[in-house]
Amino acid sequence: MAHGGAGAGPERLANVERAVAIAAGILDSGGSAIEAAVEACVVLEDDPVFNAGTGSVFRTDGSVHLDASIQTSEGKMGFVIGMQDTPNPIRVAADLLDEEINGLSGDGARLWADSKGFERSNVQGRPPFEGATDTVGVVARDKSGLIVCATSTGGTSNRPPGRVGDVPLPGCGFWVQDGVGVGATGIGEAITRGMISLRVADRILDGNGLEESMMWALDECLEEDAEVGIIALGTEGTGHGVSNSTNMPWASWIARK
Repeated sequence: MAHGGAGAGPERLANVERAVAIAAGILDSGGSAIEAAVEACVVLEDDPVFNAGTGSVFRTDGSVHLDASIQTSEGKMGFVIGMQDTPNPIRVAADLLDEEINGLSGDGARLWADSKGFERSNVQGRPPFEGATDTVGVVARDKSGLIVCATSTGGTSNRPPGRVGDVPLPGCGFWVQDGVGVGATGIGEAITRGMISLRVADRILDGNGLEESMMWALDECLEEDAEVGIIALGTEGTGHGVSNSTNMPWASWIARK
């Protein structure tokens, strides 16, 4: 399943559905949840209507800094923080899944990407726009039962270049372990203070339903007026998404057996 950000608006549902269709095709053909999550996330990064990858917003100094993360239910993780000149930071994050290190930031992340042959090109950026706090995210489960969450963002408008939101922080913008995958979107500081993704995952693993667990987090783990959306996927069935606004586009699928 995938989302397009807590404030992106329902008119962007078709854009999210295109990413879901890419992932569904990969899963239906026997591909892995890692491949499906990454490629769906790339579709969203390449879509200029979202604040991720090519559609990312300017920081206060006019720069564009990108974050991305990926985690698997096997216990692997990769994340990048504050990258520049990287249209698809999720690909760099995924390259860390089999490395001894989990995360890279800033110039070091870009140098790593150069050494691995990942595209370096200027991300033009754009002025602040409605919904500019949004991330994009994907949670996928393959036929082996592997669950993967991939997220990506251009950060938040009118924030300094060194600001770090929830997307690359484990337990905040994402959390995956055996049995569940969760991704969050919206006001990054509120998501981080509430450790939203980890708390939702724990509640699901305690035997509560996906929707109930996410609604609990929105009601109990956030300060008032913080716009946040969550998606979650368990070991079987479809995923689900909720938001405390009406603006989060999300879509889900089940791969055919």
